[in-house]
Amino acid sequence: MIYRLGDFQFPSDPASLYPQTANRPWVLEVGFGDGRFWPHYAQTFVEPPNYLGVEISGVSLLKAHRRLRQAGLDNTILTKLPAEVLLPEVIPHGALDAIVVNFPDPWPKAGHEEHRLLRVPFFQVAASRLKPGGAVLLTTDHEEYFAFACAQAEASGVMRVELTGPPPAALETKYALKWRDLGLEAQHARFVPTQHSAVPHRVYLPYPATPEDPAVPHSIIQLPATFDPATFAKHTARDPRGTWTVVLLDLYASLRRDGWVALAHVVEGDLTQEVLIDVTNRADGSTLVRLGRFGGPIITPGVKAAVGVLTDQLAELGAEVQHRGY
Repeated sequence: MIYRLGDFQFPSDPASLYPQTANRPWVLEVGFGDGRFWPHYAQTFVEPPNYLGVEISGVSLLKAHRRLRQAGLDNTILTKLPAEVLLPEVIPHGALDAIVVNFPDPWPKAGHEEHRLLRVPFFQVAASRLKPGGAVLLTTDHEEYFAFACAQAEASGVMRVELTGPPPAALETKYALKWRDLGLEAQHARFVPTQHSAVPHRVYLPYPATPEDPAVPHSIIQLPATFDPATFAKHTARDPRGTWTVVLLDLYASLRRDGWVALAHVVEGDLTQEVLIDVTNRADGSTLVRLGRFGGPIITPGVKAAVGVLTDQLAELGAEVQHRGY
């Protein structure tokens, strides 16, 4: 099953994600590629653990989904999200039995170390989300990144490093086969928490069941009779504290009702959302500006700000703001 960001709770209880198999172990794989690892690894268990796979490539997501379905693995969830968002925000404290990272991008160029996944902040969050006895499992062919990851785990203060051989399933992945054909060997480590730090979740709200819910960010404005949507232009706004950036990209005529739809790009750290904001003319002559439901957005400070930024831009074009609800 493929999940969008808005399909999760924050955090998501295993019972809500895997209602038929909630008591089984839970494994997160970061960067599953085309999905070759899990069908092999799942066979090493009497009952396949619950599986959550995170990947940023849409093409890989679809390939892996097809592969897992063909393998008959029905207690699996795949999602196209950065691990830096999913791990701290979706996973509850002490919920995972393992986090698997096979052949991660080593970002080998000078100055790119900050893009690497396996750094101190990741290990600190991982230690808080793993059960006692759980571990982060790393397999890689990149010697420098392997040494870097081991050093970062130790520097985190919450992990110890155990050097072992990789599980056979890790050697059946696309990159493992590629590097093996080139005569390169894979290295493997288990990073085991020595303490379970309490890294908090941020408060994210899913889109309410009904758009009319007052929790949906909105405003009410009065557009001038002379309003021309063609005068709307791309606009970028940034939080002075640096917590979010909103880019209003365009305003489109709505196909369903009297009004328009604005497309906004919202960036908050590692989290990026593309959201639609409805601009709907109402029977009383006012206009409702409201976060759209399409895509299952989650309501974050940046998403609330996007509704406010659009409201302010419409005010610049002559609208009178009557109410702000964000």
